[in-house]
Amino acid sequence: MYDPGQLRTFLTVAQTLSFTQAARRLGVRQSTVSQHVRRLEDATGRPLFTRDTHGVELTEDGEAMLGFAGTILAAHDRATAFFTGTRLRGRLRFGASEDFVLTRLPEILESFRRDHPEVDLELTVELSGTLHQRLAAGGLDLVLAKRRPGDTHGRLVWRSGLVWIGAPQLRIDPERPVPLILFPPPGITRARALEVLEAHGRRWRVACTSASLSGLIAAARAGLGVMAHTRGLIPPGLVPVTAKAGLPELGGVEFVLLDGGASGPGRAGPATREAADALAAAILASGDRLHRAPAEG
Repeated sequence: MYDPGQLRTFLTVAQTLSFTQAARRLGVRQSTVSQHVRRLEDATGRPLFTRDTHGVELTEDGEAMLGFAGTILAAHDRATAFFTGTRLRGRLRFGASEDFVLTRLPEILESFRRDHPEVDLELTVELSGTLHQRLAAGGLDLVLAKRRPGDTHGRLVWRSGLVWIGAPQLRIDPERPVPLILFPPPGITRARALEVLEAHGRRWRVACTSASLSGLIAAARAGLGVMAHTRGLIPPGLVPVTAKAGLPELGGVEFVLLDGGASGPGRAGPATREAADALAAAILASGDRLHRAPAEG
């Protein structure tokens, strides 16, 4: 009933919230993206997106289609790999940002390992800034991480906003320095938080520093201060800080896939590049699961 090509286009628009960005990532014209979405909406009989001058948003039916599309495409890809007889081999060093510790990324990796059992997958979880450095030094083959504002390299997986979050009972005194809970340098979110506070002349102090996301979350739940965090990945027990606190807007954040390519310090061989391409395709096809917490139980 649902065309895989149209489903891939739908997921790309849902992840980028932009028909223009989706067309660029898919390597097609924007009119083709619009046509695919329109045909999928015709097939479902429901609108999947709302579009206006401010941007693109998923409807309730679009949110429901996210899960269905990912499941359909995953089954389609497994069937294709089985019947074409392709068996990937090699060693793949994959780096993921701390932001995805509490999401369903492990499910995506588990599915990849099941489909490609002869690929030796090595996972590194680190700050985005550190992952960028390790990739540039040849220590990783593929990275899923935030990119700095203004950067254009990498394949866009997901775009979201940054917000200030803290414990529900936390109250920020506008007359006192903002208590911050931060990753250490070279954290991209840390740099953004300090930049906007300095730009708005808002005093601040460091209440907690930790390289572990779980450590930051514990400090925030204890009411030690506020932390800048991706809107779509707010951990349980924490909430956006109210406008009464007078904290400046943090802007947006983009998560991208980057690979070491065939040159540079890493000089990945053909087998590694094929494995990296396969994992990148799996992540792009299941990008909606990157901002969903795994089911409990």
